[in-house]
Amino acid sequence: MIIDCDTCDMQATRACDDCIVTALLGDHGILDLAEDERAAIDEMSRVGLVSPLRLRLHPDRERPAASQ
Repeated sequence: MIIDCDTCDMQATRACDDCIVTALLGDHGILDLAEDERAAIDEMSRVGLVSPLRLRLHPDRERPAASQ
C-alpha cells in the first residue's frame, strides 16, 4: 500500500497531526507499506500504542501506483 499525503483529504488538518504517517515521516511524504506492516500498524493502533492511519483519499487526486 502506497500512502501519499498529497492524495489525502486529511492533509493539513488536526487528523493529519495525529496520523501514524505524520509520526513516521514528519509533515508529509510518501510511505510504501507491505500488507504485514499495515496489519501491524492497525493492531498497534487498535490497542493504543500508535496513532491510527487517518488516510482518506480525495476522489479528484491522482493516486500513486503500487510498487511491484
